[in-house]
Amino acid sequence: MRLRSPGMFLLLLGALQATDIQEQEVRALVGSDVELSCIFPEAHTFDLDDLYVYWQISILGHPTTVTYYLSGNSSAGLEDNRYRDRAWLAPKSMKHGDFSLHLYNITPQDEQKFSCLVFRKSLELKKILDVVVTLHVAANYSMPVVSIPSGPPEDEELTFMCTSTNGYPKPNVYWINKTDNSMLTEGLQNSTVFLNAQGLYDVVSVLRIRWTPSVNVGCCIENVLLHQNLTGIGQAEMPRATEPSNTGSHTGVHRKGHGTVLSALAVLGVVVVAAVAAGSVCSGRCPHGIHARCRAARPEQAFSDYV
Repeated sequence: MRLRSPGMFLLLLGALQATDIQEQEVRALVGSDVELSCIFPEAHTFDLDDLYVYWQISILGHPTTVTYYLSGNSSAGLEDNRYRDRAWLAPKSMKHGDFSLHLYNITPQDEQKFSCLVFRKSLELKKILDVVVTLHVAANYSMPVVSIPSGPPEDEELTFMCTSTNGYPKPNVYWINKTDNSMLTEGLQNSTVFLNAQGLYDVVSVLRIRWTPSVNVGCCIENVLLHQNLTGIGQAEMPRATEPSNTGSHTGVHRKGHGTVLSALAVLGVVVVAAVAAGSVCSGRCPHGIHARCRAARPEQAFSDYV
């Protein structure tokens, strides 16, 4: 009997002889390619005309075909449009017992269980291989960006915001006190995780913490599947209260001293002018001895006497 429809093939699955199920787990990054292994355990060469190879997934509890190979068909068929041009079987490899499924451009929607079923027509459609591969999908989150509060704190509370995008699966979000690397309590944070248009997760986390003169916190995005922790740092240096500056006092002292010197120089100038005038008077009116004493009088002496 030749089966040309995967729908007819599904009707026969429940009546076929059961075999031991092999289970595997595979991890793949979004956008990458992956191979889901389904290999006959013993060395054997198969005739493709004797094989029915079938890969399926379950959607809402109903089996859905990913791709298949039916005896007598020149190439593998395709049932689910989501896997068009993305799912591929290698007939040359199947001749040697390798029925692995090649998936391209992995998406978050590919995270599910894939079943590989192989039957032989010559054995009255006996199932010779049953493998279940669980595909886990992951995507790297962007480095967390932490917004820093600006301006003076209000009500003695600071608000930090952390954002990270395009990751998978859902992350764990932590806030850390970078001063001693202690974890801050969950009650201080409010985190929101939501799916974006690409089917990946974006994260927004808000931390409200009591004001201290220097706050240094870290926002940690943990991707458990990738064993990855990404940390963004937020440090808020709040301005200290303005203290009286000695600069103004020094300036005042400097200006006061400078004014005193200028005043002294002005007095000295007056004294010098007076001394010159007195000398001129002595030259005209005083006797020769008195004139000599006038010339000998020094301005410094006159300045000290005046002071």
